[in-house]
Amino acid sequence: MIKPVPWKTRLELLSGPEIQAIHEASLRIMERTGLIMPLSRERRDAARDLGLRVDEESGRIHFPPAVVESAIRKAPRSYTLCARNPENDIVLDGWQGYLSLDGSGTDIIDLETGQLRPSTLADLEAAVRVADALPEISFLWPVMSARDVPAVVQPLYELQAMLSQSNKHSQAMTIVDPRNARAAVEIAAEVAGGRKALRERPIISTFQCSFSPLSYEQNALEAAFVFAEAGIPTGFVVMPIGCGTAPATTAGIAALANSEVLAGITLLELFYPGTPTFYGSCATMMELHMGGVTCGGPEDLLLQAAGCQLARFYGLPSSIGTFATGAKTGGWHAGVENALSGAVSQLCGADLMSGAGLLNAARVFSFEQLIMDCEIFDLVRAMVRGVAVNPDTLAEDLIDTVGPRGHFLTAAHTRAHLRGIWQPKVMERTSWDDWIKKGRPGADDRARERARQILASHKPDPLPGAEHIREIIEDYSRQ
Repeated sequence: MIKPVPWKTRLELLSGPEIQAIHEASLRIMERTGLIMPLSRERRDAARDLGLRVDEESGRIHFPPAVVESAIRKAPRSYTLCARNPENDIVLDGWQGYLSLDGSGTDIIDLETGQLRPSTLADLEAAVRVADALPEISFLWPVMSARDVPAVVQPLYELQAMLSQSNKHSQAMTIVDPRNARAAVEIAAEVAGGRKALRERPIISTFQCSFSPLSYEQNALEAAFVFAEAGIPTGFVVMPIGCGTAPATTAGIAALANSEVLAGITLLELFYPGTPTFYGSCATMMELHMGGVTCGGPEDLLLQAAGCQLARFYGLPSSIGTFATGAKTGGWHAGVENALSGAVSQLCGADLMSGAGLLNAARVFSFEQLIMDCEIFDLVRAMVRGVAVNPDTLAEDLIDTVGPRGHFLTAAHTRAHLRGIWQPKVMERTSWDDWIKKGRPGADDRARERARQILASHKPDPLPGAEHIREIIEDYSRQ
């Protein structure tokens, strides 16, 4: 079963006035500057009727603050992301957080050879099967690109891989055009038992990304509308890069990112009121030496916190980019960045956290890194749960019975509580001599062995309608 993070307390790295200032700046940007959001003629006319200002010459849509705030209030404050197995349902109620895989690497470190190579559909299926066995992973992203299938329907193969190899909730984050969106709805309905059953229990969700700064692609918006029509939760995720596609200041990045998220949610809720949605941010900063992204620098951590707090400010579930170290291997560099990133997301109250398993700034998948990221997540989770303080845990009577210079090893109270003490699966806690006798194994060695064991033994539940799903994908591929 899945292991969510139960929040006992939340850390706020930005003050209330700072969040309010970002909110107000975003509303001014949306109204004065506007965003390029290409829509059909019919939707542009509808947008005007709903209170937006559409500039035909520039292609920008300008958002009056009152319209934005009214639209956001239409979005549900809580809802459930359903799974093939109802015991793995994800309840987004503001009281717990969940971890996913990351998405979508283009290469994989081969589990047997250790060599880097392009990822395939079979690799994605294997990664999802491992994730299905890991309780720390609560929902799925396509962590790798299926680069060996036809590109035009690649997202459908990736969705099929998630549905066939796991009974957890799948987030179809690579479906960014209306054609594949319609096919995805058809596939999900086949698994769920029909369109009505899918609407009642959405076993998939999705999101669309902005094109920073301040724009969206028309296909992405139309895909969001297709999913919304089917009753599928549809979020918006932004990925601005400070110094490149966003200002160099953390506050400026946050204001720009917030404008983009709110614009997507506003359009969605104006056209399809009440659609379950979420506030997503994977904002980062440019790495100034090489022009890449920082992936784990202090600015990234502050942007994670800002995303959590802004989502909570609007009463929306948050989806926050977590982990995705820039390191090339799962060593000290990866451990520092992912531990800090995981701690910030959990302590600040991210509802959805993506994601585990990738190296090299979310470009390379590693089975070992997936296992080690889950270890980091579980360790932080044990801390975030806090301390239970009650008469039983205070153990006054036991302390009085044992007294000075006694011991607690054989006490019934110890036996009752010792299994609640966090235990590692990857970290090495044996003696130095035992470690030497074992050949000085590292965390990556233990993680590699665990991944191999899961792949050898774990079998996913059979997928309903598998043959028909293949026919759907082949049909859309021919079209």
